[in-house]
Amino acid sequence: MLNPRYPTKQIFVGNVPIGGDAPISVQSMTFTKTADIDATKKQIDRLHFAGADIVRVAVSDEKDANALAELKKVSPLPIVADIHFRYKFALIAAQSVDAIRINPGNIGTKDRIKAVADACNQKQIPIRIGVNSGSLEKQFEKKYGPTPKGMVESALYNIKLLEDFGFENIKISLKASDVERTIEAYKMLRPLVNYPFHLGVTEAGTIFHSMIKSSMALGNLLMDGIGDTMRVSITGELEEEIKVAKAILRYSGRQKDGITIISCPTCGRIEANLVDAVKEVEKRLSHIKTPLNVSVMGCAVNAIGEAKHADIAIAFGNHDGLIIKNGEILCKLPEDKILEVFIKEVEQLALERQTQE
Repeated sequence: MLNPRYPTKQIFVGNVPIGGDAPISVQSMTFTKTADIDATKKQIDRLHFAGADIVRVAVSDEKDANALAELKKVSPLPIVADIHFRYKFALIAAQSVDAIRINPGNIGTKDRIKAVADACNQKQIPIRIGVNSGSLEKQFEKKYGPTPKGMVESALYNIKLLEDFGFENIKISLKASDVERTIEAYKMLRPLVNYPFHLGVTEAGTIFHSMIKSSMALGNLLMDGIGDTMRVSITGELEEEIKVAKAILRYSGRQKDGITIISCPTCGRIEANLVDAVKEVEKRLSHIKTPLNVSVMGCAVNAIGEAKHADIAIAFGNHDGLIIKNGEILCKLPEDKILEVFIKEVEQLALERQTQE
């Protein structure tokens, strides 16, 4: 069963609410040099069209920091500035971006932490405390090693650093590069604080490895009611990060938008090119946001049973096929015509559902 989401305070990154009863938002990160505004803007646009809610950009030097104000003017998405160690970059970023990602314990003295907290308070922008298992503060690394306990202690330490200066506009991430530690760290911290959580598996690898790790870790947490915003980290990918994240949200039951495709495994009964048919259906129905269960089956054996649970289904046969809508056979058509009719029927059903809402 899907557990209720943990209640958290709600913060805003730009106009995107995070936590509370807000939908779980999806974000990604550009990999351009942020100072190259044109190149960075192109990547942000790609993420925007893919359906991202928030974008994070790296601030590696003063050029990057100084480019943020101009980038913010042209970005269609709220911007989070990713900063390590250099508190002065955080002070510059706070003047224009929508949020900052730092580890307060890594930016120096308490005076510096206070300066960043004061700057973000003044602009009313949140700080994401980003804990990574591979870069814990020395005291936690020495005492606990790169363990979930060490990650949680680091998070609590960094939270207190900000709270001591009256800053509570916080979200938290606890990322490891493996499934087990990621899940354990988030579950260990969740009852201890009421701040919203940013979910993710860090250094998750290429799309194959990241899809498996992220689905297991993030899916587990989401179904347990944990998580308010998320990133699926994939080496060298942009749009795929958003696509996979949205799929995880959908199949974990936390997001109802869009098409859910049910298709049978290939077997000896299939009498049509099912693989190409499913790809075509996915591609041509990707624009639909209405929640629909769409079944694409290679024969009638599975289709009749599966179609009872689908809003609309197509079942291929021997050079022909059936379209089944709401459990009833709508029509039987030749194989070379049925796919076009099916696409139109799905679009029509989505329109009908939208009108009913």
